This record gives sequence, C-alpha cells and structure tokens, in this order.
Amino acid sequence: MNGRDSLSKTAPDADQTFAPLATHLSPNGRLRRTWPLAGGISADMTAVEMEDGNGRAQKFVVRQYGPAHQQQNPHIAAHEFQLLRRLQDAGIAAPPPHYADPAGALLGKPCLVMGYIEGQLDFAPADLPQAMRQFAHHLAQIHSLTDAKLGWPLLPRLGVACPELARPQSDSALETAPLRRALAAAVRPSSRTAVLLHGDYWPGNVLWQAGRLTAVIDWEDARLGDPLFDLSISRLDVAWIFGPAALSIFTQAYAAATAVDTTSLPYWDLCAVLRLARLAGTDLAAWVDFFKPYGRADITVPWFQEQVQAFAKAALAQLTKRQNP
Repeated sequence: MNGRDSLSKTAPDADQTFAPLATHLSPNGRLRRTWPLAGGISADMTAVEMEDGNGRAQKFVVRQYGPAHQQQNPHIAAHEFQLLRRLQDAGIAAPPPHYADPAGALLGKPCLVMGYIEGQLDFAPADLPQAMRQFAHHLAQIHSLTDAKLGWPLLPRLGVACPELARPQSDSALETAPLRRALAAAVRPSSRTAVLLHGDYWPGNVLWQAGRLTAVIDWEDARLGDPLFDLSISRLDVAWIFGPAALSIFTQAYAAATAVDTTSLPYWDLCAVLRLARLAGTDLAAWVDFFKPYGRADITVPWFQEQVQAFAKAALAQLTKRQNP
C-alpha cells in the first residue's frame, strides 16, 4: 500500500538536484529546502520549498517514477497529471498538478510536480465516527465520476472478476486457499457502469488537519470499474485498523451517499482479503510496526489476524449464502 509519511524530518539543506525546478516553475525562483516523503512504492516523493521571484514561499511535492512504473507506462507522469487536473475540475480533494516531465528532461527521470497540501496521516482520530463519515463521503465523491463524466479513455479498466485470481498464489501469513476456491467457484459480479476507482483508498492515503480530511493522495493505481472494488478495500482496512464499529459507520455512511447496489459486496470483500494477504506477506510484525509512530501500538499481529479473519469469515458466509440460497 502507499501512503505519505508526514513524520519525515525536514532536511537542513536543500538537495540542489531540484534547483532547476525552482527556476522552471517561477522566473528568478530559488530553492529553499527539500525533505523526503516516505511511503511511496513505485515512486520517490520529495517535498520542495522554493521562493518565487517576488520572495513568496511555495511548497510542492515532486513524484519521481521508478523504472518498473516507467516500463509499465512510459507516459505515467503525463497521465497522472491529466487525471489530477480532471479531479480538480470535479472538486475532488486531490493534490493540484503543476508540472509534468514525462521524458525526465529537468530532473533526470520522469516526474510529476503537485501542490503541497498541509495535513498528516491520522490512525487515531479524536472523533472516529466523524472521521469515518468523512472518509466515506470522499469515496462516494470519487465514485460519482462515471466513465462518461470523466471523459478520459486512457485509464485502465478493471474486469468483472477479482484480479487477484489471475496472480500466482504468493506466500502469506494469512490462510487464503479457501477464499481463492470460493471466489473461483462464485458467479462473477454483473457488469455495471464504470466509475473512477482510486485503487488503494485506505486510511494511509488520506491527509487530515484539525479533524478535516484535506486530501486524497497517491492516485497511481486509479482505474475505471466496479465501485465495490474500492469499497471493499476500504472496508477491510477500516475493519482491522479501527474495528467493527468503525466498519459499520463507514459502510452505512457510504451507502447513504450513493445508490450503489451492494449485492456483490461479499465477492469483492474476499477479493480485498486476498489482496491484503499478498501485500502483507509473511512478515506481519513489520506490517503492524508501521503504525507505532502514529500512536497505535495496540495494533498487533494477533489483532491484525483476528480482524482480517473475522472479516473474511463473514464475507465467505455471505457469499456462500447468496450462491446457494
């Protein structure tokens, strides 16, 4: 999973690699400082503060793409720039795009420059119910953008079957074989109007400030498809990070904000479990250690396993009931 680590330290000196960016974005611009933003998987993230020709400070985030993403999509910087611009036009709380360099002419490799949005990750919100409602509201806003409304044919499309079934089974500390068998035997969900999917909408990809959700970040996995794919990823992460009560509030708030048919939700819930099992792998201790700096030492390996297994058990029971009424 992605997610910007807002606890990264500010570097005392500016990385002069980014000096050409300052002059490119503003005549007589000057680089002030840079600091790394941890959390990206396929791209390096750097915060850059610069001074324009009038002495005003401006902050940006520079996403530099790695070889794997470039090989998969040589136009990734330009594509993400176009997506973020459309998100701005639609009123989605996403970082505003400022500059795309698909060829890497300025910094040596493809990059995207976005506006820096004040906020931080929050895995222990003071008002959890209100946070879950905001989290659901923003996902509903994203899913309001249908294929036709977005008007951009370059996004990849999600099929009607769980994409995890097309992947070879990987080593995981979580038991997934029964889930894979159930999904393989299940009737595939019906096709529906494709909507914009974030692709990894979890609490580690949203920023908060003073109890308000300020931005949804890391759009590199965006695609078009069934909104239940996104919803199930969010539901699973809410369940094991915040517990069943938060899951109920989030799901009800999403349902109240949309007209999405949730008949196929158990199918996509199991798909989300397979995805999380692949991402978490076998080192669950390292997986849960991520949350300690955010005041969540209560998230332990047993807690993680218990919550994920309970989520999977409920989804499996519901899927079986619907497949065999």
